[in-house]
Amino acid sequence: MTSTTAPLSAPLYGASFGQAFTRFFKKYATFSGRASRSEFWWWFLANFIISGVLYGVAGATGGVTVLTNASGIPEIVYGAGFLPYSLWVLATIVPWLALAWRRLHDTNKSGAFYFLGLIPFVGGIIVLIFFLLPSDPAGARFDK
Repeated sequence: MTSTTAPLSAPLYGASFGQAFTRFFKKYATFSGRASRSEFWWWFLANFIISGVLYGVAGATGGVTVLTNASGIPEIVYGAGFLPYSLWVLATIVPWLALAWRRLHDTNKSGAFYFLGLIPFVGGIIVLIFFLLPSDPAGARFDK
C-alpha cells in the first residue's frame, strides 16, 4: 500500500503537508487508530503558522487590553481581532487532542500518556519525546 492510497483508518507514512492537513480535519474526533510522524509534525507546522498569523493579527488590532473602569478595577477587553484566533483554537482543540492520541498509539503507547504533560516542568518534555519516537509496528493493536 503506498502512502497516497492509505485509508483513513491507517496511518499515512510519508504524508505530504497537504495530505496531513486534509487528514487532520477528516479524522476530526477519531481517537482510535494511529497517526504517523509525518502526519503529526506537518500538522504541527501548519497549526504553528496559522496560529502565529492569527495571533499576530489579534495583537496588531488591539488583541487583549487591560483597561481600568470607573471604579479603578482592571478589566480585560478583547478586541475584534482576537475573535479569529479564538475561533481557530476552539475549532482545532478536539482534533489536536485526537491527533496527539493517535500519534502516541503509533509509538505503541496508550493515548492516556498525553496526560503526562500535566506534570510540572518535565511532563511536556516527556510527551514531546514520545511524539518524536519512531513508529512501532506493535502499535497496530490500537487499530480497529
